[in-house]
Amino acid sequence: MANEMTVVGNLTADPELRYTSAGVAMARFTVASTPRVRDKETNEYRDGEPLFLTCTAWRAVAEHLAESLTKGARVVVVGRLRQSRWEDDKGEKRSMIQLDVDEVGPSLRFATAKVVKLNRSGGDGFTPAFDGDDAWASASAERPAVAA
Repeated sequence: MANEMTVVGNLTADPELRYTSAGVAMARFTVASTPRVRDKETNEYRDGEPLFLTCTAWRAVAEHLAESLTKGARVVVVGRLRQSRWEDDKGEKRSMIQLDVDEVGPSLRFATAKVVKLNRSGGDGFTPAFDGDDAWASASAERPAVAA
């Protein structure tokens, strides 16, 4: 995919888990990725300009992320870039680039992790339920009761 990317960085806050009216889990989080750059004058490395990237994970990935990772965790995130466009209250055009997450996990560069495999049936666990509307704005922090 042309717009697929991998970003490594730290969570700026705990992931926020919500559910759509259809009961689909979604988690939103921000990753801060700061490159190391060489200062040509001092010949030493320093922190470069940080990138703050808003990410959205869906379904099982969202729930696992919210259970497993917290603010400050160093993560590796793989996903697809998506640009949202809208007009604000003053009629000014706005846009934002976000990452729709396919995979996310802890970076093991400076930490260790214990993986617990879950046995679940059905669904791929990460296909976004994005339908063009702002699903986040209408999502709830509580899982709705879905009729069987």
